[in-house]
Amino acid sequence: MIKWQDNDGQPGEGIFISTLFKNDGSDELFVYTENKSLKEYAQKCVDSLNSLSDDMVDEICRGIAESAAENAVEEEFEMPELDNIRDILNCCWFTAVYVSIPENEDKISYIVEGEGDWGEVVGFIIKDGKLAYTGVDYFDQ
Repeated sequence: MIKWQDNDGQPGEGIFISTLFKNDGSDELFVYTENKSLKEYAQKCVDSLNSLSDDMVDEICRGIAESAAENAVEEEFEMPELDNIRDILNCCWFTAVYVSIPENEDKISYIVEGEGDWGEVVGFIIKDGKLAYTGVDYFDQ
């Protein structure tokens, strides 16, 4: 459940507990909406994030690992041995979910933003229940 902040008519901002994607030692992530009328839709997006299938999480993790390998700017970063693809989550953290006005409220779409030990942002886009993009240019998609 999202705990909404009181922003005096400004776009919606809240905090929720993420079941998998952590924020640098915490399980709280922010959620941002273009306007407060999206609160119910934002809750659907957060519920979607917290119930991603194992296959989808693995696909996201593969994309994060590929992005880390391609976009590492931190000279001291060395990609760890990934015995399990989800081990990449130990090298990154997530801060926010962005919810925009949907084309169709029946199709859940959102962006998740984070950063990695490799010194670059990383994010992924879920559109209509499918992974649409993973990488650094998530707002340009």
